[in-house]
Amino acid sequence: MMMPWVGTGIRTIVDDALPVTVSASRFAGRDGVEEYHLMLTPTAGADVATQLRWLEQAHDHACAALGLDTGTAIFRRLFCSDLSNQTEALAASPLANPREPGDCCVVSLVCQPPVPPARVALWAYHVHEPGVVLDTYHEGSTLALRRGELTHRWTAGLTCPDGGGPAAQTTAILEAYEAELDAQTLTLADHVVRTWFFVRDVDANYGGLVAARKARFAERGLTPETHYIASTGIEGAAADPRATVMMDAYAIGGVRPEQIRFLSAPDHLCPTHRYGVTFERGVAIAFRDRTHVLISGTASIDHAGAIVYPGDVRRQCDRTFENIGALLADASATFDDVGMYLVYVRDPADLDLARRLMTEHVGAVPTQILLAPVCRPGWLIEVECQAVIPTARPELPEF
Repeated sequence: MMMPWVGTGIRTIVDDALPVTVSASRFAGRDGVEEYHLMLTPTAGADVATQLRWLEQAHDHACAALGLDTGTAIFRRLFCSDLSNQTEALAASPLANPREPGDCCVVSLVCQPPVPPARVALWAYHVHEPGVVLDTYHEGSTLALRRGELTHRWTAGLTCPDGGGPAAQTTAILEAYEAELDAQTLTLADHVVRTWFFVRDVDANYGGLVAARKARFAERGLTPETHYIASTGIEGAAADPRATVMMDAYAIGGVRPEQIRFLSAPDHLCPTHRYGVTFERGVAIAFRDRTHVLISGTASIDHAGAIVYPGDVRRQCDRTFENIGALLADASATFDDVGMYLVYVRDPADLDLARRLMTEHVGAVPTQILLAPVCRPGWLIEVECQAVIPTARPELPEF
């Protein structure tokens, strides 16, 4: 499928020699900068080292087909079925442990099993500006991309396994992250636009995360009267079995207040603080030629905060998409603008159904379906997504 010169296009990339499905989305703005999301999933059984080799080869083939070199790689997340026992194979893989000159990609490794027979699956994000070498550099667990007056900062895999229980570990993670931000004269409230909190045994440990995050946010002026941060809080684990919480984050240095708008759809979903948690439903970040629309983890919830369709994963999926559609509409976006989805499923028996439901809802849009219980036991499925829409705002910074 041909991709448009301006806007979002979807493409399935086929390599008959490899048992890997590859789908890609591309957004091209009028300033010439292209953004790509790639999802790769093995479709045949093998040990993790073999599947990683397949993914490497399929990723290389896809990048060649799309005209992307190693310098365009910004962020990867590898979804693993048994991370603690897969670390050796991951350390030997250039996807998980980049070693090529110019490959500054930051990599997140999380134990969230993909749909079998896959033991490991990949989400990759690339930025390409024809004729331009991206200005990227590493600071610890963060990749920074300097573009004009903005610095985009992707942080992966923050843990504090010696910090005690989930509340203490969450506090320690946020303290460590704020120290990184402070060194760049950035703050949680003004510059962080997206977080992911991965919680080992979410049913038991999510409450500790919630309490610690709420307290820390209140200290930083993040309240119901101001704003929170778009986020996903979901089952997931780091390689270290002592770590009960892990965080990934995206912040933008130099972003202006007028670029950021938090999304809501009160007829469909209540504010999260109504049921004791502290995140935004989504956020739209406007740039000169595009607006990023980042939708938080979204489930089958109503305007009063109640679970809709308990026990019915199909109807919960339908309601989830109704809610996402309402949030996208608040940003003047539609499902046609979405370039990637992550889908979290509680019951392994529902993984195949979730795959069929996602095909019905989104077709070939890059998607990963993962075994990852949602933060409230009654929610059987949760979905997050990212969209980009064309914008003409010459007064704003370029992406």
